Amino acid sequence: MHRSYPFFGNYAATELDWPLGANPAKKLGSAYKPAREYEPWPEWMVNHLDTAPERLQIAARLILGTGQRPNAAITMRRDQFQGEWMIVHDEKGDKELEVYCPDSLRTFIEGLPRQGHYVLAKNLTEPLGYSAVEASFRKWRNSLGEHAKKYSLHGLRKLSIVELAEAGASDAEIQAVTGQSAQMVAYYRKRASKRALSKAAQERRT
Repeated sequence: MHRSYPFFGNYAATELDWPLGANPAKKLGSAYKPAREYEPWPEWMVNHLDTAPERLQIAARLILGTGQRPNAAITMRRDQFQGEWMIVHDEKGDKELEVYCPDSLRTFIEGLPRQGHYVLAKNLTEPLGYSAVEASFRKWRNSLGEHAKKYSLHGLRKLSIVELAEAGASDAEIQAVTGQSAQMVAYYRKRASKRALSKAAQERRT
């Protein structure tokens, strides 16, 4: 049976008395951090979306509802939504995945006027595109003040992890939706855990 390297290190140190020093793998898990950390959007910013341009409101619903990278979500075609299921494009792995589509997102998409093959359409055959949406986002974000400047469209994807975790989804279930690595999911799950713990702690004071 295959055993992990920490097992062999512990065995060599405790049973064979090899002079290995500190376990070199001990802090690998806790040291993990994304190369660039995107802050999940706070609740107040999500609540302000009704003041955003329509294209940004639609993009935000797509990113948050699908859990995909902004570009992949923004350029989704109408035919990628197939009843209870949606076909999402994992840009990093360059593959398509079948993912369950939440009722709220399905109802939202069905209620949008058809303007072409794409949900966010530039014309009948082309999507609006990430750059156009991102420009609208930056202009809207600037209108919210200094405290909004650290947030990006990518933060909506991170918020989707937090929301899924707070809803009780396991790491494997979250991965099945967002397609992210186990390490990335675990990193952003901590946000949900801390929020839940702080709520439980504060509610004991009442």
